[in-house]
This record gives sequence, structure tokens and C-alpha cells, in this order.
Amino acid sequence: MKKTQQGFTLVEIAIVLVIIGLLLGGILKGQEMIIQAKIKNAMADFSGISAAYHGYQDRYRAIPGDDRNAATRWTAPTAATAGDGNGIVAGTYNNAGAACAVGVEACSWWDHLRRAGFVAGNGVDNPTNAFTGRMGVQTGDGAATPATALGGFAGLIICSANIPDKVAIAIDTQMDDGLIGTGTVRGQAQTAPNPAINAASATTEYAETGTNIYTLCRSL
Repeated sequence: MKKTQQGFTLVEIAIVLVIIGLLLGGILKGQEMIIQAKIKNAMADFSGISAAYHGYQDRYRAIPGDDRNAATRWTAPTAATAGDGNGIVAGTYNNAGAACAVGVEACSWWDHLRRAGFVAGNGVDNPTNAFTGRMGVQTGDGAATPATALGGFAGLIICSANIPDKVAIAIDTQMDDGLIGTGTVRGQAQTAPNPAINAASATTEYAETGTNIYTLCRSL
């Protein structure tokens, strides 16, 4: 006798759909947890570097990178590069998009903090954030003197690049006012990795499209 093939029952189909729904829900929830962790990580970067900067100032009465006594304070294994002590961190947070170089104060910033034990690692290279964006500091436009206000900031800023829109909005909202061109945290849309900071504050607010990328800067 020929046996006819039976299909799935409604109960079996319902069970399969429930399982698929649970799997999808778990995946989406997991993705949101990863994003939230990256938000916390990026915020911790800003706070940690700010704390390191103020700790260095309290200990040495100087700005890292600009410290004129760094070369005599740290002589081994090679002497640190001293700054000129003029109160300005010369150079740019991204060092014009190139690898950091000895002698650029914005790069020596990291070497001084690392030698003092405030930041992990060694050497002058910029650290990167959770999105492989460059992190760094600069005073105004990065000129040695005079330093022109940049991005709406008048003084020393720390910048972090390549941040996805959802994360950038969350960081600005949780650390400041959530507005792109005002407050102590400000952003600018970027079209290329690790861009230079614009002269003026951004006027077009954040847009969460899933594809927008921003550079965020915070006043120190």
C-alpha cells in the first residue's frame, strides 16, 4: 500500500514560528547590548582621558605634550620630547591623518601621560576607540600660536572619530545636551575617516539613519 506523505500540523508550524521568533529576539537583543557596551566604552574613553589630564596637571603643574620639563624628568630608555610650555598643545588630534610623530605636542601628549602612568601603553601613537576611530587632543586649530577657536571650542579639546550615529547621539545626550553644536560635547558629520575638525560649530543636527558617522569632541 502506498503511504501518503503527511505535512506539518498547525501546532508544529506554530512551535517553529515561536522558536524562530525567540531566536530573532535574542539576536536583536544581543546586538543592542553590544551597542550599549560600545556607548559606555566611548564615554569611558572621554572621562578617562579627562581624568588623566587633570591628574597630570595636579602632579606636574603642566599640560601633557606641552610640558617643558618632560625631557629632564624622563630620560630612559630614551628621553621624552619636551614641549614649549606655552599652554597650547600644538598639532591636531589626528595629526593631519598620519601616524603620530615625535616632536608634535598632540602626539607627545600620549607619551607624557604614558610615562607618568596615567595611560596604558608606551610611545606617541594615538589610541583608537571601539570603532577604530582615532582619538586625540588639540588646542583650537592646532597652531602653536595663536590658536584659533575650532568647532566652537576656545581651548583644549579631545576628539574621537568614526562614531556611528546611534552611538554619537547617545553619548552627546548622556554626557551633555544632545545638541550637535552646543555644550561641552559637540559633533560633526564626517565623510572620511578621522577628519580634521571644522572651524565652526555644526548647525545640522544629528540624524540617525544607520549610515551617518560622526566625530565627537569634548572640551577639557
